[in-house]
Amino acid sequence: MEDTALYTLLLGIQPPWRVTRVEVALAAERIDVWVEEAPGTVFPCAVCAQPAPVYDHTAEQVWRHLDTCQCQTYVHARLPRTGCPGDGVKQIPAPWAEARSQFTRPFERRLIDTLRECDVTGGTRLTGTSWDELWGILARAVARGLARKAKRVPARLGIDEKAVGKGHHYETLVCDLDGGTVEYVVDDRTQASLESYYRQFTPEELATVEAIAMDMWDPYIAATRAYVPDAATKIVFDRYHATTQVTKAVDTVRRREHKLLAARGDLRLQGTRYLWLWNEEKVPEWRRVEFAGVKDAELKTSRAWAIKEALRPFWDYVYPKWAAKYFTAWYFWATHSRLTPIIDAAKTLKRHLANLLTYFTHRITNATAEGINSKIQTIKLMACGYRNREHYKTAIYFHCGGLDLYPRPEAG
Repeated sequence: MEDTALYTLLLGIQPPWRVTRVEVALAAERIDVWVEEAPGTVFPCAVCAQPAPVYDHTAEQVWRHLDTCQCQTYVHARLPRTGCPGDGVKQIPAPWAEARSQFTRPFERRLIDTLRECDVTGGTRLTGTSWDELWGILARAVARGLARKAKRVPARLGIDEKAVGKGHHYETLVCDLDGGTVEYVVDDRTQASLESYYRQFTPEELATVEAIAMDMWDPYIAATRAYVPDAATKIVFDRYHATTQVTKAVDTVRRREHKLLAARGDLRLQGTRYLWLWNEEKVPEWRRVEFAGVKDAELKTSRAWAIKEALRPFWDYVYPKWAAKYFTAWYFWATHSRLTPIIDAAKTLKRHLANLLTYFTHRITNATAEGINSKIQTIKLMACGYRNREHYKTAIYFHCGGLDLYPRPEAG
């Protein structure tokens, strides 16, 4: 088989295009392939689709292709421009590549697969491309995926924030709890940030939302109540964030008590931080004897921990009415504990009780969003950060957006 016939098959070249020349430079580990249209070819006009003769050609362009015979392979072509009586001179796109891309579609698909498995810097070493070239592939893939994605509101949403860099800089993430994907990323965690997501949809579309999991962040609550019909019955405060309110209060009690005890030479609470934060059954076997000794002692921390543990059965109820009764009893104990951090945490939960009780109707948490947060953190560590926040958001969509990223020939 001649080289031209072989590379016609390898490149997937279809009439009226043909491979006219192949040059192999083994010492340079490079293969160059020239493609052109058959003489006399008439193309449909890029605007009106009416048959139009070739008017002239562009300057020669070059596209990187998948390696062949362990050599970097490049496709060369002077693309024809048609002369249409109605629309003038128009360039015919290369059928093997996306517009304005330096790579063939098969090579671009390979680069996308590589970027899914490693960071951009690692991808440059594996593929012999530059950082800017690979980032361009990633950004175009995201733009392509977002353009293809159907506009819809997920039935069950999760709203969370992700810290960006040092300082109080955040991104707001809107997630599809059922699909496990990031639907929207926007700077900051203000009311306006979340409202920019809701404004994409009509009131009728937002009315299809069944439930929204979030933490007890007032700007998110206000934005949701302003835009989502019947939001009061659909907002579900995440049970893990709610529990964290009490867990943090226990740790505050422990730190204060340890400071007082240590001043008197009593070091019983030294090194016990995580014992109080774990659920009792999660305490490691090798520390259970130690924990039994301190939790049964007459300590403020022991009382705070017991109150924390007593909140756990609240989430096991089936009906909101019975859960509310249990919370009332727990709240009385917590607010009469004489432990200021516990009292403050209990009052916070009390203020938000209505949307803690909606959990028993919708049974959703923000675990999906938290899982995506963990994946994003891994992406950040792999890439050692991103050059700017737009790059950061693009990377989130690429890895977590559930997008159709791959290039494909246009229909027709």
